[in-house]
Amino acid sequence: ILVGVGAGVALGLAASGLVEAGVLAPATLRDVITWVTLPIGQVFLRLLFMLAVPLIFAALVTGVAELDPRSLGRIGLRTLGYAAALSAIAVGLGLLLVNVIQPGHWDQGTLRAMAVQAQGPAITVAERPDLASVVEMIPTNPVAAAATGDMLGLIVFALVLGIGLAVNRGASARALRTTIAGLADVTMWLIQQVMRLAPIGVGALLFGSFATLGLDLFRTIGGYVLTVLAALLIHTFVVYSLFVRVLGGMSPRRFFAGSRLALTTGFATASSAATLPTTLRVAETELGLPRAVARFVLTAGASMNQNGSALFE
Repeated sequence: ILVGVGAGVALGLAASGLVEAGVLAPATLRDVITWVTLPIGQVFLRLLFMLAVPLIFAALVTGVAELDPRSLGRIGLRTLGYAAALSAIAVGLGLLLVNVIQPGHWDQGTLRAMAVQAQGPAITVAERPDLASVVEMIPTNPVAAAATGDMLGLIVFALVLGIGLAVNRGASARALRTTIAGLADVTMWLIQQVMRLAPIGVGALLFGSFATLGLDLFRTIGGYVLTVLAALLIHTFVVYSLFVRVLGGMSPRRFFAGSRLALTTGFATASSAATLPTTLRVAETELGLPRAVARFVLTAGASMNQNGSALFE
């Protein structure tokens, strides 16, 4: 995958340079992206998204069902506190760096011209969440939640079903738990097969991005890119390292070495849902984390613990 990342970036920048030099026609590059690299990358992404919903459901149900019901509340509170603390640190880090680096003051004339040309939608202030927003987390139709991509609703339903299976130890409940566990195992196997396409899919996605952007745009918004990357790197390798060492009792070196597949997939897809299948497999096979805890925490965290989004805003 790392070779795919490097090849996608290098070939994309080379194609952008050939267009700027007049060697390659812009229409030809657009055709290559539209008819070759974009479909390949989209097939890879769509396969991951296709498997994300059944995996989230099956992994969370089996993870909760395998936990001791008496420990579920304690693990849930720890997960919630961990997510809240890391999200708060991510927001604070983003605010700190954007005020120190001040990327909006870099090349102001060009930035203003780009803003006028883009004619983006007017920014509106979001409504403050109220009790109704909390109530809406509970889906009236879990099938509709899965069909419409309402991951939070799907997670709530899976949690409720998992708790029911953890408490109910009857024969029919055991049979249902075995069936859902089978769905999780089959989905994980399918994801392993999809990940064989990862080097090509990742390279195709990055080729399109870098061939379209080129280096000129990075020179214009270099301060912005620097701010985002600096904040993400600090949060990933400093904040996470401290949490992994202090709370997890694991060497950060071992953690990041074992997580490299999930990190690379996340970098290429920019999607928590698309990366979740790989994250679950890495947690169990590379890091040796308890399966029930990993499935519960990671599946819920994919929707509720998005530090990158919090920092990026």
